[in-house]
Amino acid sequence: MTGTPPAAPASTHADPAAPAAPTSGLDQRVELDVAGMTCAACAARIEKRLGKMPGVTATVNYATERAVVLGLAPERAAEAVAVVEAAGYGASPVGEGESTGYTDRVRLLRNRLIVAAFLTVPLGDVAIVLALAPQMRFPGWEWVLLVASLPVVFWCAWPFHKAAWRNLRHGATSMDTLVSLGILAAFTWSLVAVVTGSADASGYWLGYGIAPAGADSLYLEVAAAVTTFLLGGRYMEARSKRSARSVLSALGRLAPTTVRVVRDGVESVIGIGELVVGDRFAVLPGERIATDGTVVLGSSALDTSMMTGEPVPREVTEGDVVLGGTINTTGALIVRADRVGAHTQLAQMAATAEQAQARKSRVQTHVDRIVAWFVPAVLVIALVTLVAWFAVGGGPRAAFSAALSVLIIACPCALGLATPTALMAGVGRGGQLGILIKGPDALEASGVIDTVVLDKTGTLTSGEMGVREVVPAAGGDAAAVLAAAAAVEARSEHPIARAIGRHAEQVGVDAAPADGVRAVPGRGASGTVAGQRVLVGNASLLAEHDVAVPEAVTAVVAAAEEEGCTPVLVAVDAVVLGTVVLTDRLRESAAEAIARLKALGLRTVLLTGDNASAGEAVAHAVGVDEVIAGVLPTEKTAVIERLQAEGRVVAMVGDGINDAAALASANLGLAVVSGTDVAMKSADIILVRRHLGVIGDAIVLARRTLRTIRGNLVWAFAYNVAAIPLAALGLLNPLIAGFAMSLSSVFVVSNSTRLRRADPSR
Repeated sequence: MTGTPPAAPASTHADPAAPAAPTSGLDQRVELDVAGMTCAACAARIEKRLGKMPGVTATVNYATERAVVLGLAPERAAEAVAVVEAAGYGASPVGEGESTGYTDRVRLLRNRLIVAAFLTVPLGDVAIVLALAPQMRFPGWEWVLLVASLPVVFWCAWPFHKAAWRNLRHGATSMDTLVSLGILAAFTWSLVAVVTGSADASGYWLGYGIAPAGADSLYLEVAAAVTTFLLGGRYMEARSKRSARSVLSALGRLAPTTVRVVRDGVESVIGIGELVVGDRFAVLPGERIATDGTVVLGSSALDTSMMTGEPVPREVTEGDVVLGGTINTTGALIVRADRVGAHTQLAQMAATAEQAQARKSRVQTHVDRIVAWFVPAVLVIALVTLVAWFAVGGGPRAAFSAALSVLIIACPCALGLATPTALMAGVGRGGQLGILIKGPDALEASGVIDTVVLDKTGTLTSGEMGVREVVPAAGGDAAAVLAAAAAVEARSEHPIARAIGRHAEQVGVDAAPADGVRAVPGRGASGTVAGQRVLVGNASLLAEHDVAVPEAVTAVVAAAEEEGCTPVLVAVDAVVLGTVVLTDRLRESAAEAIARLKALGLRTVLLTGDNASAGEAVAHAVGVDEVIAGVLPTEKTAVIERLQAEGRVVAMVGDGINDAAALASANLGLAVVSGTDVAMKSADIILVRRHLGVIGDAIVLARRTLRTIRGNLVWAFAYNVAAIPLAALGLLNPLIAGFAMSLSSVFVVSNSTRLRRADPSR
C-alpha cells in the first residue's frame, strides 16, 4: 500500500478512547548539566546542596556530569541552577548548548596538556643539568627558567588552581588542593631563591659528595612535571566521561522532530513537542513512528529491529499498538498518540540508561576516598614539619626545604596516573585485539562477574533471515518449490523474500518471471508464473484461497514453528508443493565463544524476545546454560536487575537499541560492533572483532587491566606513606624528592605498559 495515506475520521485532540498519560514524577523533574566537577567528592557536595531544597531529592552523576532533581517543576529549574552555582560550580538545564560546551572543555584540557608537555621536557632537562653542572650556567639562567615555567605553572595548571581555590572557599580539600600547593610552592621557592640571591648558598649531601652551590634553589622541573602528569590523567578522565554521557543524546536522536498530525481531517506538519495524547498522525512508508500509539487506519509492516532487535518486520493493522522510533516500511498508517514526551518507551529507555549509569561506581572513586583524608593529613604534616624545624633551630631555609619536600614527595601524582596509564595501555592492546574498553567501570566489574547474559538476535545470530531447508510435499521436488517461491518474491524487499531469492541464487535455481504479483500484508504474496497461480505465504493466505494443506505439510510447519523458525508455504494452482523453512542464522563462532566463557567459570544466559522454543533451540545449538525467552524490550533491564537481586554479578552482551538500558544496568555491558550506535554507547566494552571469541578475550583483558590498576594504586599509596616521614625528617632534599616522585610515576607507567604485550587468549 503506497501513496497518500488514507483519510482519517475527524478527531478532537483528546480521544476518549485513548489511554490517559501517566501522571508520574516525570512531570516534576529537572535535569542539569554540571560543569567544574573534578572528583566524586564534588558530585557528593552538589548532591548534598540540592538535597537541602524543600521537597526534592537529587542525584548527581559524576560520569555524565548531570544532576537529576526530582520533585521540582521544570519552571523552577533556575532555583536548582542557583544552588549549584552557590556551591562553586556551573550549571544549566539539559539541552541549552551543553554538548558544545563539554566538547570545548575537553579540547581546552588537551591544549593545556600539549603545551605543558612541550615545555616540561626541555625545562626539566636544562634545569637539572644547570643545577648539578655549574660550569654550564650562563648569566640570568635562573630567570630564563622562571619565564619558561610561567605558562606551565599558571596557564596549564589553572584547572588545579581553580578547583583548589573553590574547595578552599567552601572549607574542603581534594587532590587538586595538594597538586596546586605543590606546584605553587615549588615555583614560589624558586622565585624567592632567584630574587634573594640564595642560589649562591651551599649545596647538599648527595651520598657521594656535596652538590654545587644553588643546586637546590630551583624546583621548576618539579612544578612542570607534576602539572603535565596530572593533566594527562585529567584529560583521559574527561574523554571517558564524554563517552559515558553520549548515550543520552544518541537515544534522543532516534525520536522524530516533526509529525504529520491530522486534526479535523486536515494534515499538517508540527513539532513533536506540540503533539498531545489523543492526536491522530499519519506515517508514510519509510518514516519513523513519531510516538507510542495505536493504529486506527491502514496496515503495514514495521521494522522494529532498532527497538526489539528482531529481524522480521511486524505486521500491524487497525487496533495494534506501535512504538515510537520504529520504521514504517510498506503501507501508510494513521496512528492515535497514546503516550508522548517523557512517557514514551524510547524516553523511558533513555531515563533508565541514565539512572543505571548513575549507580555505577568507578575505580577512581577509591582514589578520591583515599585523597579525602590523605590530603588534609599531608597538609598537617607539612605544617607540623615547618613549625618543628623552626622550633629546633633549623632556620627558615631548612624548615621550608623539609616542608616543601613533604608536599612534593606526597603529591599524589602516581595515584593520579595509576588508573589512566593502565587504562591507556589496556585500551591500546584491546584495540589491537578488536576490543574497545571505554572506562574504568568495565575493569572494576570484570573482576567479579559470574554470569554472562547474551542477546540472541544480532549477537549469537547474524540478525539476517536465511533459508534453513526446503521441504517438498510428498512426491515433490525441492528445486521446484524454491523456484516457484523465488519467482513470486523476486521484486519484494521483504527480508523473507530477500532470503529466498538469495538462497535460490546460491544453489543455482533459476526463477521464471512472474506476472500480477500482489503482496498481502501479514500473509505473503501471490502471482502468476508460466500461466499458473502461485501462492507464497502462511496458512492464512492458503485458506483465503481455499487451498487445503496436507497433514504432512502441517506437521512440517508445526515442527518449524516449535524450533523458532519461520515456515513459508508454497502452492501452485491450489496444490501445496512444499515448505521453505527460514531462520535467523547462528554465527559460526557462537558455540566456541560459549565454551570459552564456561572455561572461565562463567554461567551463560540467553535473553531473547522470541518464544521459548526458539530460545531453547539456539541454546541447545551453542551450549548456553539458561534461557529467558519472551522478554519485551522494556523488560530486559528488569531481568538483569532480577539476576543481580539473586546475588549474581552480571555481564550483558547485546547489539540493539532494546539492549541499551540493559547494557547500562548490567555490572558490565558489552556491545558487538554490528550493533546500533546507541547500544555501543551504552556499553562499557565494544567488541569490534566479529569472531565471538572476543567476548572471552575482552573479559580476560579487562581483568588483567584491573589487576594492573590495583597494583599501581597499592604501590603509589605505599610509596607516599613510606616517603613522607623521610621528607619530614629532612632526609630528602626537595630536588631528590622531585626525582623520587618522578621515579614513582615511572614505575606506575612501566607497570602499565606491560599490558601492551598481554595475550588474553592464554
